[in-house]
Amino acid sequence: MNTPKEILEDLRKMGIEVIRPLTEGMWQNLQVQSSLINRIKEAQQNDSKLQKIWKQTEEGLQTGIRKHPDGSLRFRDRLCVPSGDLRTEVMSEAHNSQYSIHPGSTKMYKDLRQTFWWHGMKREVAIFVSRCLVCQQVKAEHQRTAGLLQPLPIPEWKWEHLTMDFLTGLPRTQRGNNAIWVIVDRLTKSARFLPFRVGQSTEVLAEMYMRQIVRQHGVPVSIVSDRDTRFTSHFWKSLQESLGTKLKFSSAYHPQTDGQSERTIQTLEDMLRACTLDFGGAWDDHLHLVEFSYNNSYHDSIKMAPFEALYGRKCRSPVCWTDVGERQLLGPELVTQTVDIIKAIRSHLQAAQDRQKMWADKHRRILEFQPGEHVFLKISPTKGTIRFGTRGKLSPRYIGPFDILEKVGNVSYRLALPPALEGVHNVFHVSQLRRYVPDTSHILDHSEITIGPTLRIEQRPVGILDRRDKILRNRVIPLVRVAWSRDSPGDSTWEKEEDMRKQIPVFIP
Repeated sequence: MNTPKEILEDLRKMGIEVIRPLTEGMWQNLQVQSSLINRIKEAQQNDSKLQKIWKQTEEGLQTGIRKHPDGSLRFRDRLCVPSGDLRTEVMSEAHNSQYSIHPGSTKMYKDLRQTFWWHGMKREVAIFVSRCLVCQQVKAEHQRTAGLLQPLPIPEWKWEHLTMDFLTGLPRTQRGNNAIWVIVDRLTKSARFLPFRVGQSTEVLAEMYMRQIVRQHGVPVSIVSDRDTRFTSHFWKSLQESLGTKLKFSSAYHPQTDGQSERTIQTLEDMLRACTLDFGGAWDDHLHLVEFSYNNSYHDSIKMAPFEALYGRKCRSPVCWTDVGERQLLGPELVTQTVDIIKAIRSHLQAAQDRQKMWADKHRRILEFQPGEHVFLKISPTKGTIRFGTRGKLSPRYIGPFDILEKVGNVSYRLALPPALEGVHNVFHVSQLRRYVPDTSHILDHSEITIGPTLRIEQRPVGILDRRDKILRNRVIPLVRVAWSRDSPGDSTWEKEEDMRKQIPVFIP
């Protein structure tokens, strides 16, 4: 239970004057009178509109305003607040104080209307809450995702327009592989799964690309990928420029741009898990069979298997050996059949895209901005990779606001980012943005948060404050107390010394 001294301190923070009786032990006789309410009463005497309404009441008109026994003017027993700074102070107390903690506009209005009244109160409360800088940065949006679906154009021919991505984090095999390079043709949906080792140079990957893709399928017209450093490296860009291939990168932190590769990776992971469970051994022992099975299986979007789309018929396998017999086609007939298959594939892809867009747009909304407007940028509210504390999860959801420089495409915008965010690509999908509602009281500081290239808050360890050992039944774990950037000393956390030695060896000898 709080002591009388603590109670008095809390009441003072609320702007309440406390008059203690002569005998301090008699807290039952505590009399509380709000200084804010007293100032409202005084302001009522000087407010011409309220006094005019009160005079109309005295003259017998039904205005709803009554005089309370304490001398204040009230509307249905609610204190009338004159226009001016007092209304802002009332709303600020109901919204920003530690006893309210930023409620939404509806809740705040319901709470205030029990005690206060003024004309247009609900509208003013909604405007006040919408302009709150803290709410704009931390409140989650409960609306449909912004930005309608924008399907990529359907390719004209096979293996001219590709998507590619990396599946990483796999167990290292005896061959040294621990990742897969996934390359998919956007027209036929045929895919290549190339095993490699994370850490191999871009030159090695480029040689693999030339041997496995260009040698068999020719030079593509365009490649859609995310902003992996291997795809954005100078060597890779120079290679593709010399080949005449156009690189198309997804907007920052929006993997849906390359949804085809993401979905293929999900299927690939499931197939590898099944192979490992059924047949055992390393995953790269089965990768060539996984690729064959994937390409010889029916795809709903093209209404056939990728092998059939690529070569004109399904590939023989033990399951469908008799379905694929020997056939002889003359040159003109082969050309006609190939062209007809491509037309059918493009028709099926268009139907699939229209169907996907129809269903996706039901759960999306149109949101547009103009150059010169200011917006907040959505980030991932997580801390460093090894922290045990929860403070990082409570970081702001949005940072900014930032100026919009230009509109890129239909649903992306280029932002003017500060130097602290120079490592982040400055084009973002509209779903990552929130409109900024300005207010003259806002104090903006872009130097507070450090953001990594993946739009995650980065708080770096800056020092070791203390050490201790955590004693378990069978072992002892050395721990260090770590101070983090942007945190006060009280926000430091205990981390494993082994983990921190890898991250900040300069602090740990």
